[in-house]
Amino acid sequence: MSILDLITLLIFLAAIFTLINISLLKLPSTIGLMIIALAMSAFILAAGYMFPSLYSAAEHIVEEFDFQEVLMNVMLNFLLFAGALFIDLSKLKEERVPVMILATVGTLMSTFIVSFLVYYIFPLVGFEIELIYCLLFGALISPTDPIAVLALVGKLGLSKKLEIKIAGESLFNDGVGVVVFLTILNIALSQSGVQVEAGEHGGHGGGGEITAMSVGLLFAREVFGGVLLGGFFGYLGFKLLDFIDNDHVELEVLVTLTLVMVGGRIAELLHVSGPLGMVVMGLFLGNQGRDESLANATGEYVFKFWHLLDEALNAILFILIGLEILVIAKSFTLEFLIMGGIGILIVLTARFIGVSIPVTLMSFKREFEPGTIKIMTWGGLRGGISVALALSLQNLEWIPEDIRHAILFTTYSVVVFSILVQGLTMGIVVGKKD
Repeated sequence: MSILDLITLLIFLAAIFTLINISLLKLPSTIGLMIIALAMSAFILAAGYMFPSLYSAAEHIVEEFDFQEVLMNVMLNFLLFAGALFIDLSKLKEERVPVMILATVGTLMSTFIVSFLVYYIFPLVGFEIELIYCLLFGALISPTDPIAVLALVGKLGLSKKLEIKIAGESLFNDGVGVVVFLTILNIALSQSGVQVEAGEHGGHGGGGEITAMSVGLLFAREVFGGVLLGGFFGYLGFKLLDFIDNDHVELEVLVTLTLVMVGGRIAELLHVSGPLGMVVMGLFLGNQGRDESLANATGEYVFKFWHLLDEALNAILFILIGLEILVIAKSFTLEFLIMGGIGILIVLTARFIGVSIPVTLMSFKREFEPGTIKIMTWGGLRGGISVALALSLQNLEWIPEDIRHAILFTTYSVVVFSILVQGLTMGIVVGKKD
């Protein structure tokens, strides 16, 4: 199939599934679309026993989408920019301390807790796994997914302070999580002795000596470089939009599209964090919470365009997550199913510790809303980014095949549980009556 055929099929499925969800399921769009896609995948898997050619054709189409490439190099920058664009900047400034501590310290705590729990518990079910691969899994599964979180959080009726904590943390810990993953991947590459081209899989050359200083420099370059790049392009975009002054709405839309696409490409070339850059740029160009004299630089049609694009890409993303089971099902074993269930409990435990310790310590200096730990633990949804990072490991032949499959299957189990079970029950956890 050509690229145009694949895009056409995705948009067609998004339209049909959205209609079914609106008419019958009446669920939040991300959850409803993923349920329908999972149901269709299950039907294809079942029908595949009688008609193997049907399953083979469907699997081939899903593989052609290359989920990891589509999300990480195409969709993610647009989705993060759109998410940050609608964040209230003044409220984010008020909550900047808990947001940044949870996004950094909380994510790192969760990464190591998940890693060591997996390292010690998985062997109890007969699956030995080296610590470095446990760290890779911990890094890719620890950050909450801003796309899933932002799609849900606004519908829960939370206080504005708690809402901005959850939304802000998810936007920033995504970028931090990707950087931690790439840092650990570089260490794993060095230990394996594999030589890679600079920039391949986020690497900057393998086989060299990895020291604490080199890891720190890599982390700092990715994080601070991404923030600086986002700040530069955000300021540039703000000045351009202020100069246009809402006179040409089509030009404003083109300017923001250009900034996201060019900024993302430059981040890739410079080996700095594109996700963090997109978040910072979106915050620069958003209007909510700005000084009144600056609030009108970005025109109304820019927000309408990015809202529409965000909704469309979200629909496509969660359909792809649901369809990805056609590929993942090939590695299904009873052992992996048990590991998936254990992985869900481990990730929830790590999330609880990664939230409760920072919040408890910060509560001595500032006030937190009742139920913050409970809501942020259960509301820490995982999504497409975790699946994409797990899929990025599948072509790395220096990682044993059974470990690659185990990481992918466990990741997918956590993501599906997160979006369907946690997402559907968030209203109960929050105490929402309707």
